[in-house]
Amino acid sequence: MIKKFVYSQKVAPYVFVLPFILIFLIFWLYPLVNSFVMSFQDRMLGQDPKWIGEANYSKLLTDKVFLISIKNSVVYMLGTLVLLIPFPMLFAVMINSKLMVGREFFKSSFFLPALTSVAVAGTIFRLTFGEMEGSLMNSFLGLFGVEPIKFLKDGAWSMAALLILACWRWTGVNILYYLSGLKSIDNEYYEAASIDGASAWQKFRMITMPLLKPTTVYVTTISVYAGLAMFTESLMMFNGNKSPQNIGLTIVGYLYRQGIEQNKLGYAAAVGIILLVIAMVINLTQLKFSGMFKKEED
Repeated sequence: MIKKFVYSQKVAPYVFVLPFILIFLIFWLYPLVNSFVMSFQDRMLGQDPKWIGEANYSKLLTDKVFLISIKNSVVYMLGTLVLLIPFPMLFAVMINSKLMVGREFFKSSFFLPALTSVAVAGTIFRLTFGEMEGSLMNSFLGLFGVEPIKFLKDGAWSMAALLILACWRWTGVNILYYLSGLKSIDNEYYEAASIDGASAWQKFRMITMPLLKPTTVYVTTISVYAGLAMFTESLMMFNGNKSPQNIGLTIVGYLYRQGIEQNKLGYAAAVGIILLVIAMVINLTQLKFSGMFKKEED
């Protein structure tokens, strides 16, 4: 009886972990390996795959449309990092302040857009920045005598519209991340700083920002991935995957165009592998410079 109990105690942890191992193998490792193999093939639905080596990758290096999609995705990603890290942090500090009135209302108000469907949000913003008479943005600018702007036909303006949509949807989510980080900071630090005569800015710079570093690293990591993987917002904003002169084309949009629209599965797989490499290089680099790996080693 004792032997059976001891055996069950040893086996139980492995039985508990087994489903997670299977999920990892089936839903992550197998698709990744299969995509990597496909990227070296000329593969289309209904046809036998043909091994072509690195031809897909060689073609990508000279594919001007693909390079445009990389530029668009990187610019969008950098824009989200600039807008969706410092401002949510400041808003979270303001909401967390004891002097703030109606904190729960502001939390709900900021988070509400994240619950909105991307399709609905993209459609609303397409109409907002559209060229039709009565479009909200041009009507607003008209009050100041500004001529109508073709937001969705100009590269800089269309990127600005996409970033405004991103801020509208994700500011509240990042605020909640930072609010969670603020809850973990002991109030004794602020009390000691107050006794020493520290100003509000000094408290923020010397206490809040350093202690929110883990939260900032996490938000940065997911923002890099989300920025590079953006697709649905652009698809809905431009009412399809064919924006004027590809000004709204992203890496995932180009993957969709090649794999789904043109049935070039091998070429699309190569695009996906390149996207994975770019995201990993950027995130591993920022994790390295943020000192997170050193912390793990310690």
